[in-house]
Amino acid sequence: MTDEEWLEAFTEEAARRMLREEPEWGDGAELDPAVVRSVQRFQVGEDGDGANLIEKSGDGSYGAAVALFVAEEQNHARMLARLLEAAGASTIQSHWSDVVFVWLRRALGLKLELMVLTIAEVVALAYYRVLRDGVGDRLAAEVAARLLADERRHVPFHLHRLGRVSGVSRVAWRVLFLGAVLVVAVDHGSALRVLGVTRRGFVREALAEFAAATSPVAVAARTVSV
Repeated sequence: MTDEEWLEAFTEEAARRMLREEPEWGDGAELDPAVVRSVQRFQVGEDGDGANLIEKSGDGSYGAAVALFVAEEQNHARMLARLLEAAGASTIQSHWSDVVFVWLRRALGLKLELMVLTIAEVVALAYYRVLRDGVGDRLAAEVAARLLADERRHVPFHLHRLGRVSGVSRVAWRVLFLGAVLVVAVDHGSALRVLGVTRRGFVREALAEFAAATSPVAVAARTVSV
């Protein structure tokens, strides 16, 4: 897909989101305390104005698509906040993992920032799948499914812009990804157990998502589509 096609895809999704009915927040949600703490941390990670990324993206179709991507991430933060409210919980102001992640992203150029951002998006793919399938609450499962659908689009969007990553950069990227996944697995271990997944199982799933998204076949497909 070209930048113009990505912009069209994000624009169409924004229009669909405006027409889509909200989840039944009034039904409430029953979440294990460990899952509440886990969702709180992900909610902080989804929140933010994205101004730094938008500035780096420049003008034109790509910059406009990035702005719509940021709007989707902000909608994720809103929906997770509403889910927590439905469960009788509040959001948190910050978490150390998000502080480190944001600092790292802002310190880098666009390409390296996208590499770091893609790590977070792929981890989110595994997390929202686990939350959707293991939470046992209708409202939470619906929210997770909606967010997962968005992340399925976000990952190829960032990878399309990145293009081919090879050599030392690719090795470093994989090492950084593994480190990030291990941190999430340890930090959210109690919630993962409640959701029916071991830390090791979560790491395996996230690594499989990363391998599929960054495989030579996937890279070739994106190159051909440009």
